[in-house]
Amino acid sequence: MKVLLIVVIAVVVIIAIWLIAGYNGFIKLKNMVEEAFSTMDVYLKKRYDLIPNLVETVKGYAAHESSTLEKVVQARNMAQSSRTIEEKIANENLLTGTLKSLFAVAEAYPDLKANTNFMDLQGQLKAIEDDIANSRKYYNAVVKDFNTKIESFPSNIIAGMFHFTRKPMFEVESQEERQNVKVQF
Repeated sequence: MKVLLIVVIAVVVIIAIWLIAGYNGFIKLKNMVEEAFSTMDVYLKKRYDLIPNLVETVKGYAAHESSTLEKVVQARNMAQSSRTIEEKIANENLLTGTLKSLFAVAEAYPDLKANTNFMDLQGQLKAIEDDIANSRKYYNAVVKDFNTKIESFPSNIIAGMFHFTRKPMFEVESQEERQNVKVQF
């Protein structure tokens, strides 16, 4: 009888330790996902702050390209006001596409391409885009670890008990962005 009691207590202690360790592992990963997204958000904020300056510089040279400039500003505002991670991902992909069209417009104006302010802003935006790309890679790596843990046995039991759910990856949405860049001389 005493041996059975000790075995039952040992099993209960082992299960409790497993639950605590599993739960704490999920909390750690959840916090890492949130931190990774926040880091990316800092770079996105820098991008949002830079875009109006870039648009104003282009306006001086390409005033009749107002629809492109309006689309960039509208995409920036949509991305900046996103409420969910899913909305943020979709709107950021839209903004990336409109920025490409802005630079395509800039290519058509040699004076603009030679403008020091424009070149400086374009360089700053390129650096921020690189930072965003790196932070997206980090975010996706942490999300992959989190989602793998949610789906793996036996941690999926703890995930279900405590309602941990999959997080979305930051992916390219449009087929256009997946195409190779065409270089012509």
